[in-house]
Amino acid sequence: MDDIDKLNRIIQRGKPLQKGEYLYRTNDVFNAVFAIRSGAVKAISISEKGDEQVMGFHLLGEVVGMDGLAENIYNNSVIALETSSVCEIPFNRLEELSLLIPTLQRHFLLLMSREIKHDQQLIALLSKGSAEMKISTLLLNISTSNGLRHLSTNNFTLPMSRVDIGNFLGLTIETVSRIFTRLQKNKVITIDNRSISITDTSALRTASSGA
Repeated sequence: MDDIDKLNRIIQRGKPLQKGEYLYRTNDVFNAVFAIRSGAVKAISISEKGDEQVMGFHLLGEVVGMDGLAENIYNNSVIALETSSVCEIPFNRLEELSLLIPTLQRHFLLLMSREIKHDQQLIALLSKGSAEMKISTLLLNISTSNGLRHLSTNNFTLPMSRVDIGNFLGLTIETVSRIFTRLQKNKVITIDNRSISITDTSALRTASSGA
């Protein structure tokens, strides 16, 4: 049993989040971090003009809420992309929980390290030149994330819409659709609505590098 499963036995899960429901909002007081037990969420910020900017996607096994550590408020809002459940880890109980779960502190540091790596990958993703490179890298990141959690790396369902993908990557929905169509035409992936099958991982890696 991994640490998150142990935490789940100790900390009562809240009711499942429905699609579009907020886990927390920008400027809410920070009091906990959350492990995604099922489903997926997106982190967003709202500009002064009221425009939504997708800051990232978080899938099964990932942790959200660490952005609130520094200033005791959450910097982003987090919304369920589909029916999702989370394990709430009250920050003021971490010391108590560490006595019950000796490996918790190490695990928490590992989670923070993964978040830093995730942010670094995000910066690299958004700095890539072409739309094809960005979308290919996003698909590979989801594939890698699935692999870490012993899920299929080649077959998965995208929880986010093409509108959200475009918003996140700075692309129009027309561009996103065109790239997906091109990757499918080149037999790199197959698409059935939001279901993705990676049929040529090597070619997808080549597309992500711009080679």
